[in-house]
Amino acid sequence: MISLSKQAEEIDEYLKENKIRLGSKQKEILEYIKNVKEIDLGKLLENTNATRQSINGLKEKNIINIKETDFYRNPEQIYSVEHKDIKLNEEQEKVVNLINQEMFNEDKKPYMIHGVTGSGKTEVYMEIIENALNQGLDSLMLVPEISLTPQTISRFRNKFGNIVGVFHSQLSEGEKHDVYKQVKEGKIRILIGARSALFMPFTSLGVIIIDEFHESAYKSEKNPKFNTIEVANFISRKREVSLVLGSATPSIEEYYKAINGQYKLLEINKRANNKPMPKIEVVDMKDELMIGNKSIFSSKLKLDMEEAVKNKNQIILFLNRRGYSNFVSCRKCGYVFTCENCDISLTYHKKSNTGKCHYCGYEKEIPKECPECKSKYIKPFGIGTQKIEEEIKSLFPNMRVLRLDRDTTSKKGSFDRILNSFKNKEADVLIGTQMLSKGLDFDNVTLVGILSADMILKFPDFRSAENTFQLITQVSGRAGRSEQEGKVILQTYDTEHYAIKHAINYDFKGFYQDEIKIRKLFDYAPFNNMLSVVLSGKNNKLVEINAKKMYDTLAYLLNERGIEDLSFILGPNQCSISKINQNYRWQILFKDEDIEINLLKGIIKYICITKREIVFDKDINISIDINPYSVL
Repeated sequence: MISLSKQAEEIDEYLKENKIRLGSKQKEILEYIKNVKEIDLGKLLENTNATRQSINGLKEKNIINIKETDFYRNPEQIYSVEHKDIKLNEEQEKVVNLINQEMFNEDKKPYMIHGVTGSGKTEVYMEIIENALNQGLDSLMLVPEISLTPQTISRFRNKFGNIVGVFHSQLSEGEKHDVYKQVKEGKIRILIGARSALFMPFTSLGVIIIDEFHESAYKSEKNPKFNTIEVANFISRKREVSLVLGSATPSIEEYYKAINGQYKLLEINKRANNKPMPKIEVVDMKDELMIGNKSIFSSKLKLDMEEAVKNKNQIILFLNRRGYSNFVSCRKCGYVFTCENCDISLTYHKKSNTGKCHYCGYEKEIPKECPECKSKYIKPFGIGTQKIEEEIKSLFPNMRVLRLDRDTTSKKGSFDRILNSFKNKEADVLIGTQMLSKGLDFDNVTLVGILSADMILKFPDFRSAENTFQLITQVSGRAGRSEQEGKVILQTYDTEHYAIKHAINYDFKGFYQDEIKIRKLFDYAPFNNMLSVVLSGKNNKLVEINAKKMYDTLAYLLNERGIEDLSFILGPNQCSISKINQNYRWQILFKDEDIEINLLKGIIKYICITKREIVFDKDINISIDINPYSVL
């Protein structure tokens, strides 16, 4: 920063006494600084004809002072949210008071807030954080994906000001350094961040909050493969700080812990505005087909969309698949365009006429004729968000449409621009993928359409029912969040599935009871620990041989320790997605509640690290994951 070395009226006298003569540029600089008192170097150079030489000349003549000051980069786009003083309802106050009263208790348990969508969990978090601040303590609030929460960040900054910081992996190295330094120096007192923010150097941390803790983003898929909740639990015990988990749809494993006393379970059963949850109406798409409707839009949804726009309300449409269609195939010979690097069909993107792999990024133009039989009967099959956008423009030409998915939000600031545009009522319909389920709040949305509710149920994953229930509940919660009541149209081919039947009634406890029985029957979490070892490499046969060597070595070492029944070891088998990014994948799964997980970890560490060069070929990659979120 640059300022005068003396009072303005003393400068002229100083120049006369010392017979100092100034050039025209130096005179201009001096007059400018007299008016602004203090200015940073960059702005001075920008606003005057100053040069660094003329500025340094003034410093040498003892006319100005130059001092170094830290300027921190602010990487976040500010999403406009009006600050409102909100009075907590009785349920919210009860939760806040309990957590605040126990903040300094040494033997407190972690808290789990199970609050319906729209119950005002963010307001509860802010009250807890404000209390910590008043006690001289800092706060860390984790969110699943930082790019999806601009509304939350803006609400916190409107209330708490510049002591709120943001940290996530998408920041530049310089931006990360700035945040790290400000946290360490106590300039950032409240940090909102993704899972990586857990390792920031707080000096007086008082509370850790994990919002939407059920989200898979809290489990790191890259080394080190840590579970954010487990690490936060460890930190909270070590530093004696409060740990608060919040969600409308808790994960089965964590809820099981809560009802068995490992967490203090706190419930908020009403919406903050005391409005009822939006009614969910189910449309059986098999019936639509019977009456000749082959569109992705049911007759009921089309009528309700027209009615909503007529009443100047807005609509959210959810489909958890981006692109134009699932795959492109030849109708004559059945050839399917697949990724050259992965065992995956290419998703069709109409605008660029390309097939894209959403795993490795591979992309190729779709030709006009089949590469196998030379037929011209090439057709995209299935449906994605791009096709939904096209169909709306065809069915409802006057409706203004925005699309929110990875393709439309790849550029910096694009996510915020789309949200601001929709918030400002510049569009009638917002189409999107899973992004729509995460913490978005629009006052004018009265209708939500879930276009294919059973899509995730088809995944070969033991969490598919849980994920379906969570997505339906979370997306439905985007409707009716203000004065007007909301409505949800849920389209499905599987009306009798328990996940869907419980979701349409917002019955988490009913879903939990059904799901926990299935988990118990098949020995899935939370009833055992699961450990996954994935071996990968460029040569499929070599990977298979190494996977079998791993099994044989494990069997030998377990037998040595008196464990002869190896039925808890599944595999080695090819992974469900057998190739990703030119690497073939084989998996061994361990699943048994009676085997000590630390024993397994020790043996696997011994094989994969100590004896790696003896057991495995050098070109084999090994990935170990304890309690993996997905086993695909």
